[in-house]
Amino acid sequence: VLVSERDRHVIAFGCDPQGDPGVLDPLTIRFSSQESATDWQARANNTAGELRIGTGSAIIAAVQTKQQVIVFTDRSVSAMQFIGAPFTFGLNQISANTTIMGPNAAVAVGDAVFWMGRDRFYLYDGQVKALPCTVRDTVFKDFNNSQGEKVFAAINTSFGEVTWFYPSSNSSNNNKYVTFNYEQNIWYFGSLGRSCWLDRG
Repeated sequence: VLVSERDRHVIAFGCDPQGDPGVLDPLTIRFSSQESATDWQARANNTAGELRIGTGSAIIAAVQTKQQVIVFTDRSVSAMQFIGAPFTFGLNQISANTTIMGPNAAVAVGDAVFWMGRDRFYLYDGQVKALPCTVRDTVFKDFNNSQGEKVFAAINTSFGEVTWFYPSSNSSNNNKYVTFNYEQNIWYFGSLGRSCWLDRG
């Protein structure tokens, strides 16, 4: 769940559709009426509604940028944008056959989004592309895939860094990190146990 900053809707990802309450659909997105956290029933006189992603089996994560919300399923990436009446939001698939490690594995830096996939790192900056990574083998050959949902992406804006905390192959909790410095275009890694992160500010 998140609140869209520009237009002030509460958005729920992977929920029950309006026409079938109580039955979870992991690909359904619903949004409340503007400036309301309680009005979810789509009517002609409000802006509540719903969308459904057509690719994948479940929504894994959603990250808000300055202009849109980037939505990840287990097999695709879509951009959700406020378009106004009568539909409120539009949904556009921007990549197929793209993975994400877990619900906290992506982070936004301005209008760009960085994330860790199942076997590589990605960047969306208008288009989805794999990030060339000089330490890719070091990370993914020593990775506990059964605990991959614990990966946490962090941003350190003071130093231009995106970091992913992850569990190594002999650990059930995050004990390693890999960092991409997007200002200097270099990678580094090390050992540090973190399960969450908050940027300075």
